[in-house]
Amino acid sequence: MTVSDLPPRLGSLTFHGPFSEDRTRRIVARLADVSPATVLDIGCGWGELLLRVLEAVPGSTGVGLDINAEDLARGRDLAKERGLAERVEFVEESALGTLRGPVDVVLCLGSGQALCDPEQPYDPGVVLRELRRLVRPGGRVLLGEGFWERSPTDEELAAMWPGAHAGDHLGLGPLVDLAIESGFRPAWIESASREEWEEFESGYRHDTELWLATHPDHPLAAETRERVDRQRSSWADGYRNVLGIAYLTLVPVVSA
Repeated sequence: MTVSDLPPRLGSLTFHGPFSEDRTRRIVARLADVSPATVLDIGCGWGELLLRVLEAVPGSTGVGLDINAEDLARGRDLAKERGLAERVEFVEESALGTLRGPVDVVLCLGSGQALCDPEQPYDPGVVLRELRRLVRPGGRVLLGEGFWERSPTDEELAAMWPGAHAGDHLGLGPLVDLAIESGFRPAWIESASREEWEEFESGYRHDTELWLATHPDHPLAAETRERVDRQRSSWADGYRNVLGIAYLTLVPVVSA
């Protein structure tokens, strides 16, 4: 079986998350305003936002950390296409306890788990304290973090990911308060729109859905169909209009 025989993965996505072009332009402009020389992307995937920040700040350099070799290879190809290969490094390594900071800008979009002990429950406080450690004075952190837009019902929780419970996320206000307690001021608070969510959720499965429609008898079809149907229903029947994504642009408070 060749690579071309396998179900495609994420080819229709520009960003690995609900993130629009308009939002990207605004965020990149705000980050570029501080003229960062160094950028670190935690759980970077293929590093689209990292590359755009580097494009906006001539001479800046960046490092993207992830454990998915396929995504990292895509990032290296994109960097080469854009003439950024000499200014960015995509590294296959864990971000847990990373020593690759402090830097001027830290990106962590939906990847907070990369900074937490996998043997412990997920804790956004740990994430925020690690991000505070990794950013230089005067720098910026862009955190993309899930929050409950409203309290989920038992039925919605049952339809989400395995073991989902109300304690998996905070509300937006408590999340921002936690960022302040962790040594930041929230320079900008925004959250993904319904349109961004729908673009992401549909794009996440688009190529695979097309593949399933044309390969119904493929040896991998049954397994792939079950996985994709489960993913889709977890959103449509579970966290749609319940789970939000906050994008917090955070400024470290100067130590006394």
